[in-house]
Amino acid sequence: MTVPILFFLFGGIALGAAIGMVTARKVFHAALWMLLSFFGVAGLYVLLEAPFFAAAQLFVYMGAIGILIIFAIMLTRGMMRQRMPRVNEQWWLAGLLALVLLVVLGWLVWQQPGVTPRAAVPEDSLNRLGLVLVDPEGFALPFEVASVLLVMALIGAVTIVRER
Repeated sequence: MTVPILFFLFGGIALGAAIGMVTARKVFHAALWMLLSFFGVAGLYVLLEAPFFAAAQLFVYMGAIGILIIFAIMLTRGMMRQRMPRVNEQWWLAGLLALVLLVVLGWLVWQQPGVTPRAAVPEDSLNRLGLVLVDPEGFALPFEVASVLLVMALIGAVTIVRER
């Protein structure tokens, strides 16, 4: 009984925060709404019994990427002083496309016969994921290349901001 309630709670948080992010007038407020949306998605991962993905969502997206975006907004605030139009002229087209997508997805969900039974989660799935990530034959090299690339991008951003 509590799982459906928590599903609608976390789903509502994620969806409401996403709507708040899209409709926010200030970029900083949109970033805060984005962080709340990430939290809602992490809660949904917990309900799906995927604690690794929930922790990754909290640490990587909320902790690293969210804070990086907030820092970027704070560091580039002086460059964004020019006034831009608050409302996009094509808002009606975006709304129409969103409505069409909602109708199509609703129709597709309605056509499904029902809920499939849950598949058993292997006990050692997290152990295998850890081995794949750090094994020299696995994803260790791409993982390290991505981390070095992110550090280089951060150093480049600091250098660009410091010159001005």
